[in-house]
Amino acid sequence: MSSLQRVMMKSRLPPMCPNPRFPKPSDRGFRRQTDYNPLMWDEFFAEKKDVETGKGKFRVYLSAPSEPGAPLLVLLHGGGFSALSWAHFSSEVTKLIHCQCLAFDIRGHGDTYTEEEDDLSAERLATDVGDVMQAMYGESAPPIILMGHSMGGAICVHAANMFVLPSLIGVVVIDVVEGTALEALASMQSFLRSRPTTFKSIQHAIEWCVRSGQVRNVESARVSMPGQIINIETKQLATNELPLKEDSAAEEKLEFKHPNAIAEDAECGDTASSSGNDDPAIQPPANAPVNLRKYAWRIDLSKSEKYWEGWFSGLSQKFLDIHVPKLLLLAGIDNLDRALTVGQMQGKFQLQVLARCGHAVHEDRPHEVAEVLATYLIRNRFAQPTTDGQFLRHLPAC
Repeated sequence: MSSLQRVMMKSRLPPMCPNPRFPKPSDRGFRRQTDYNPLMWDEFFAEKKDVETGKGKFRVYLSAPSEPGAPLLVLLHGGGFSALSWAHFSSEVTKLIHCQCLAFDIRGHGDTYTEEEDDLSAERLATDVGDVMQAMYGESAPPIILMGHSMGGAICVHAANMFVLPSLIGVVVIDVVEGTALEALASMQSFLRSRPTTFKSIQHAIEWCVRSGQVRNVESARVSMPGQIINIETKQLATNELPLKEDSAAEEKLEFKHPNAIAEDAECGDTASSSGNDDPAIQPPANAPVNLRKYAWRIDLSKSEKYWEGWFSGLSQKFLDIHVPKLLLLAGIDNLDRALTVGQMQGKFQLQVLARCGHAVHEDRPHEVAEVLATYLIRNRFAQPTTDGQFLRHLPAC
């Protein structure tokens, strides 16, 4: 029986009686419990280290070493994110091809602390990339694929044009185009003001990250969001508090028992007193500690506004001028501006569009992005597939 026949016959069957013991997700009152507890970095990377340069200390995460001659993927995160946003992608791509992943926290982000942390100019950030690679490998650097998302993608283009990486063999840019980026800057401040400034717990921050749509993949948000917030009291990154104590994780788990429910606002004192409910057994304890401002953002992106235009101005032409093979990965075909459209028609770079994902493409769909990158590297003979590297080869397509 063909699949079409099965579908037609199934549509003629009477509906089954619903079983109240096993509610469906569409049933009213159904709540699927979501785990918002954070994940540790060592579930995805093999090593973390602090690399000293002449300008400060950079936090670096490395996957396990690969075979000799395999390329090194240097991963640059977007503005406000951290190196841990590449965690799931690194785990996926190393299963497909022989390579090593290196992700580090850019100046002013994550666990990186440098002189003049507020200096986020494109030239400064691009120079930092070269300084970190020089401090780690010296003159014996392996072949490097420079890959960046959003602001990190712009830094990749600037670094390639400044020739700070002599062993550079390829550039990959994720969801950043000059035209659309410059247009979005006008509303960037209002977007930043719409975000909450503080969070009461790490789990609460992860929940906001998923619900707001910043990251649509819950598993990715669980590892990346702790790298974006700091403890207000200790000024330490939230990742330094992991793993959480079991009692703390259990308390937060109870609080997020119904993640889709909307908490009601507390009634005013007059209404509460008029209800006549004076039972002390159900009153909250007077000395219960309530701290709704425990974590804040690691970086205040609104203060970096003077550098925004410098990141993206002339980016399309600089991208086309890069002399190594290039890959542009977008979340929508409408994001292409005129210069890149012409360049793509002339075959100057490879274009790949992944639908049904947000701006953080590599977090929302890490496996698909890993497949696209693996296809790009194998097609250009930069890397070799692993023994079990059977995956869908993505041809350049819109």
